[in-house]
Amino acid sequence: MNREAIHVSEEKLIEQKAYMAKVKETLTSNKTYHIVTLGCQMNVRDSETLSGMLEEMGFTAANTREEADLILYNTCCVRENAENKALGNVIWLKELKKDKPELIIAVGGCMMQEEGMADKLIRQYPFIDLIFGTHNAYRFPEYLYRVLSDRQQFAEVFNIDGEIAEGLPVKRQSPYFGFVNVMYGCNNFCSYCIVPYVRGRERSRSVEDVLDECKRLRDQGVQEIMLLGQNVNSYMGGGANFAELLYRVNALEIPRIRFMTSHPKDLSDELIYAYKELEHLMPNLHLPVQAGNNEILEKMNRRYSRERYLELVMKLRAVCPDIGLTSDIIVGFPGETLAQFEDTMSLVKEVRYDAAYTFIYSPRQGTKAALMPDPFTIQEKTERIQRLIDLQQAISYETLLSLVGNTEEVLVDSVSLRNENAVGGKTRRGHMVNFEGNMNLIGKTVSVKITSAGKNTLRGELI
Repeated sequence: MNREAIHVSEEKLIEQKAYMAKVKETLTSNKTYHIVTLGCQMNVRDSETLSGMLEEMGFTAANTREEADLILYNTCCVRENAENKALGNVIWLKELKKDKPELIIAVGGCMMQEEGMADKLIRQYPFIDLIFGTHNAYRFPEYLYRVLSDRQQFAEVFNIDGEIAEGLPVKRQSPYFGFVNVMYGCNNFCSYCIVPYVRGRERSRSVEDVLDECKRLRDQGVQEIMLLGQNVNSYMGGGANFAELLYRVNALEIPRIRFMTSHPKDLSDELIYAYKELEHLMPNLHLPVQAGNNEILEKMNRRYSRERYLELVMKLRAVCPDIGLTSDIIVGFPGETLAQFEDTMSLVKEVRYDAAYTFIYSPRQGTKAALMPDPFTIQEKTERIQRLIDLQQAISYETLLSLVGNTEEVLVDSVSLRNENAVGGKTRRGHMVNFEGNMNLIGKTVSVKITSAGKNTLRGELI
């Protein structure tokens, strides 16, 4: 049952703000930090809060790890390669710390919430100064003060669902785009997924807190917001469901609204209809299918069928014909046969996603799928996923080609790394467009005629 979030008390927040001041007083010179963020948009948003706290404590951002006095890894554990990447990077820091003994190394995020992981890091990586999890990240100032004062390793991970800390300082990555968490955790327990174990059960922020944050972003000039949650469309804050929240956010007149990630089982008709009703809701939706075969979907505990998923796609395109759909797809789930994989291929051909994020199944200790027998080799799975990637790339390219000649509204957000006279941004549907322009266009929405298509991006000319 999705419940409204329990908030960190005002007294605890005041205590952490006091620690921020203490850390600032402790610093004897200008100190820099560098945060490495692995994983999903929720982690990106968490890193923005950690950055905000560090800047409140007197640190300034460094462009590279080598330049920093404090390096923080915000980790992910959804797939094994993300975990290995985090551990590999942390080991590399051991050599860096030999040259910079005063360097502070901190590791937080979802990986620390895995059972036994914090203890493993304490034993195997004594050069790490600070270890904390997602549920107690708001206490980062206190932990950092202890490390600076005691010059000893400190680790603390809460194994209970996290309280929500409102009002912490934030340093956002962009002045024009903002992430807004609306709920945390997940109750679905898909058999392959570790998220409910490391992020906890579903808990929603209140409508008022979400709207207040969105208003602040609007008043600061933010042009696009992304509402976030592990299962965002199961939001239930103060009795309001996610569709009702969307209607209220839309009324704030923020030019662009997006959200992710959605679970198909919670995609209501009311939410689908919002794509027709709400002018600021962008016509794209990330709707992970994971597999196209009913037996595999049942083993995954996804709680919908192939037929139900395709019905949702039909409803979406009936109310919003130009909606762009993206998805997550797992290849090589334990026991998945070639015939079952072909069902996934046929579903991709039928839906025609704008893009799909494809992964070979990664066993996660503690999940049900990790105990399932799996007779297929990594070579077989690799061959299958390459076929899927090739198919999706062809569909994506055909979709982009079909847009040549159209005029699209583009929110400009970057200068080209290859051409200083070119800028880029996203269409309402979420496609990246590059065209000639200068930095004065950054943060503005402009009309661009699409002149050609690449494999992953569009090119155009300013109108």
